[in-house]
Amino acid sequence: MFVQRRTTFNKSRRQCVVLAAVFILSGCIKVGPDFHRPDVAVPSDWTEAGENQGETGPADYRSWWRVFNDPILDRLIDLAYRENLTLRIAGARVLEARALLGIVVGEYFPQTQQGFGSVHYNRTSRGSVQTGTQQSSASQSSASLGGGSGLSFWQSQIGLTASWELDFWGKYRRAIESADASWLASVADYDNALVALTADVANSYITIRTLETRLDIARRNTQTQRENLNIAEARFKYGTATQLDLDQAETSLNTTLATTPSLEAQLRQTKHGLSVLLGMAPGDLSGYLNGPATIPVSPPQVVFGIPADLLRRRPDIRAAEHRAAAQSAQIGVAKADLYPAFSLSGTFGFLSTDIGGASLSDMFNWSSRFIQAGPSFQWNILNYGRISNNVRLQDARLQELLITYQNMVLTAQQEVEDNLVAFLRARDRAEFLARSTAAAARSLNLAVLQYQQGIKDFTTVLIAQQSLLNEQDSLATTMGSIASSLVGVYRALGGGWEIREGKELVPPEIRKEMEQRTDWGKLLAPASYNPPAPPEHKPGVRGPDW
Repeated sequence: MFVQRRTTFNKSRRQCVVLAAVFILSGCIKVGPDFHRPDVAVPSDWTEAGENQGETGPADYRSWWRVFNDPILDRLIDLAYRENLTLRIAGARVLEARALLGIVVGEYFPQTQQGFGSVHYNRTSRGSVQTGTQQSSASQSSASLGGGSGLSFWQSQIGLTASWELDFWGKYRRAIESADASWLASVADYDNALVALTADVANSYITIRTLETRLDIARRNTQTQRENLNIAEARFKYGTATQLDLDQAETSLNTTLATTPSLEAQLRQTKHGLSVLLGMAPGDLSGYLNGPATIPVSPPQVVFGIPADLLRRRPDIRAAEHRAAAQSAQIGVAKADLYPAFSLSGTFGFLSTDIGGASLSDMFNWSSRFIQAGPSFQWNILNYGRISNNVRLQDARLQELLITYQNMVLTAQQEVEDNLVAFLRARDRAEFLARSTAAAARSLNLAVLQYQQGIKDFTTVLIAQQSLLNEQDSLATTMGSIASSLVGVYRALGGGWEIREGKELVPPEIRKEMEQRTDWGKLLAPASYNPPAPPEHKPGVRGPDW
């Protein structure tokens, strides 16, 4: 008896050692590749910055629109940040990704835990009783029940069962890495939506001010042309001008008047677009645009930053990197299916019957308990290449995302360079247009004076008028291009998203509505879905969000 107990003890100890080793190994092994950011060639400086047109070096683009020193623009962007619906959609997607991460984290722990219970009535024939696995006891029970026709009894049971597939090959940890990276990508998508929103609001405002300026130019030229038409009519009346002069003056006036409806239509359409960006129906924006109707002016000196900053500041590049990291982890998830899956399962419960004078009420007696526990494994050996090809599929998707990331970095550099050259050349063009506009104004004044004195015919006045109108309109358009190109530079540099740091990604009123509709636990707390920016997170095994 002593030897038997010692043997049993040693066997149990060996089983414990084996189980401990399995637990340790299941926390160390992870099949599949670890993600590394792909290398991309990034120049040390911008091409256009080499012409001493701006400063390079570290820069803060948190509130880049303040360089225009326009309080109306500041208010519009603040309102859009609080009310824009597209941005709210991006915030809801962050919550969606955070909840999905909680689901994946839960898979790391025992996957199946459920209670069970049942009450059954059983009736067996005499033949089945005599040939059953419990032949003698069943026969005795049948006889004790006073019949040879079979056995009938009630059976009840209740208990708990659990099953846990051990993460031996890192399948679930890789899945957590993937979901974690996808969550960070959703935050980067929110930031990218904020970058686009601030740039779109600024561009809409600049377009509105540019169109208002062009309309003012057209109206002022219309007034001048009316006066010249009056002069032509007076000279024609007294016989000092011809019908040709009168017709030319009227043609010039109506041509200028014809440009006004087109500009007004563009102005109304741009205001409609701005209304939607502000989260409101198209309508009257006079209350938001009250102030000097001047085109925002860029500062004399602009800091461009350095190309390497794009990798950490542009949200769309960060999102592409996180998506590649998420896909890299999916390779490990797929590879784990090539190996056997080890599980621990167990069942504990109570079972009772009313056979042989027993009672169903005895079910909760400790003597009625039953326990089943032990390890198991499953190995999909004959999968006919399905698992191997799934690994290849995941790897091909990763390669696609890696190339997408590299292409996005190159495209970002192109966008910065394109907007820089547009901004700098527009400034150069504006200098020449300012001079030509001043010269055209002087030429018109002289042509009108000479026409009044009879020295020149009206054709000279007409040419001077058209020249001045064209130069003034071109100058206004170019001034708007300078401002919009600078906005494009800041957008390409990835500026503006930093204003959300320390703030909720979902407005308080929406958060309150979601809390009333669903039990979100702690997931609506900003700390749980709003990581620091830029997010430098090394994913691991998180605690489940219950």
